[in-house]
Amino acid sequence: MLRLVRPGLHLTRGHRALQAVPDTLAAALDRVVGSTNVSVSDTARWQHGQDESIHPCCPPDVVVWPQNVEEVSTCARLCHEQHVPMIPFGTGTGLEGGVSAPQGGVCFDLSAMADVVIVHPEDQDATVQSGVTRSKLNHEIASSGLTFPVDPGADASLCGMVATAASGTNAVRYGTMRHNTLNLEVVLADGRIMNTAGKDCRARKSAAGYDLTSLFVGSEGTLGFITQATLHLHALPEGSMVAVCPFPSVRAAVDATVDILHSCVPIARIEFLDKDMMTACQQHSGLDMIESPTLFLEFHGSPGSLRDQVKTTEDIVKDHGGMEFNWAQEQETKNKLWKARHDALYAIRSLHPGWKCYVTDVCVPISQLPEVILATQDDLKASGLIGPIVGHVGDGNFHCLVLMDPSKAGSGEAVHAFSTRLAKRALAVGGTCTGEHGIGLGKRDLLASERSESVGRRDVSAADWWWAAAISSDGPIMGPRGSVQKSEPQEAREELPECRVRRLAVRGTA
Repeated sequence: MLRLVRPGLHLTRGHRALQAVPDTLAAALDRVVGSTNVSVSDTARWQHGQDESIHPCCPPDVVVWPQNVEEVSTCARLCHEQHVPMIPFGTGTGLEGGVSAPQGGVCFDLSAMADVVIVHPEDQDATVQSGVTRSKLNHEIASSGLTFPVDPGADASLCGMVATAASGTNAVRYGTMRHNTLNLEVVLADGRIMNTAGKDCRARKSAAGYDLTSLFVGSEGTLGFITQATLHLHALPEGSMVAVCPFPSVRAAVDATVDILHSCVPIARIEFLDKDMMTACQQHSGLDMIESPTLFLEFHGSPGSLRDQVKTTEDIVKDHGGMEFNWAQEQETKNKLWKARHDALYAIRSLHPGWKCYVTDVCVPISQLPEVILATQDDLKASGLIGPIVGHVGDGNFHCLVLMDPSKAGSGEAVHAFSTRLAKRALAVGGTCTGEHGIGLGKRDLLASERSESVGRRDVSAADWWWAAAISSDGPIMGPRGSVQKSEPQEAREELPECRVRRLAVRGTA
């Protein structure tokens, strides 16, 4: 995040400056946003120091609630001048510790900026402020026959979804935030305000220079505050159907997924739940289904198109030993099924109250999905871990929801070792360590393996160039200036495909 470390101050993870925010800065922030929109209370600080991940709470020193972009800009400039860390905060629904403040500083809660600025139904786009959530936007545009389909499950802020490059169950048909973001208004670390695609630009495509919008999508707060986003909307489908298909084995379910995608069925959602996940969802959400590896599918289109899609899919399911093919068109039934899917994390947590749950997030090429999932299940059994699997298998992304008993010595280390093996398994077949949750605090080491030594801070010229821009410091993705991210030993790196090991080249300005 915009964590600009004081010159000469060296902090390691787990340590904090005794007074990261000078009294003079706190008073200046009070004058900008007003006394009712700034807090140093323990309650406010701790609420803003942790998301839904397992990472420990690292509270900021001050929380501010800017009311508009000008206040964000002024507060950022004040913090920048005194080298104080800045942390954007949306709804706190992230899963990688992205809102943590390991060096303290000022947290900018952007939830008060919650206007849908403008909707252009004829162009199928809308511009929203940073505090607008997906459900609020869809409520506002419901009468226009449009929807914003990117659905991460949680009712996250849309600008927060941009920051983490979120996706979800609909991505197989409608794409991720990266595919649906047209323009951004951002406040840089020094308080400057910029529009990534140009002022008021809403064009669907552009070849005008660098694609700054894509640069900020997935930047996790390290490059600036996203205060406004222009998003691509989609027409509501004429009709939809949901189908649930249990299978005799994991391989049968995943192989069926691959064949459905190869059949050119324009599937809207295709979600996989293994047997343990189905058992948990049955108990938590009151479903009445076979406890077996299962696919949840959704189809969009006209009545005739839906019939064709369902018939083709049903034939493929039968070819792979599907035990039954149940479908529904009633909205109440569809809502219940997808709510059960979205509540998977809470279903797993309810199995062992008091235990923690770490959610992995690898994504692999579709052809590699069956082998990677099977190898992962074998690894879980060999490790003695409980880790039901659920995933957006239509785009190769799946999650292990790994439970760990905090009272048991070594449980955290065992989960960390498993998640590292899983990520390396994904990298070895051309995948990624994170499909939609982001790097945050927990995957910085894996990023060094996936992208390059430069991203891991071991290329001095690249690191110096990055820091010359005065953008990033301790926190998600990069870590503190001058740090050396851990990576696997050289012999382990050599096992990865050669194309995975490449060095960042820093070029001169255009």
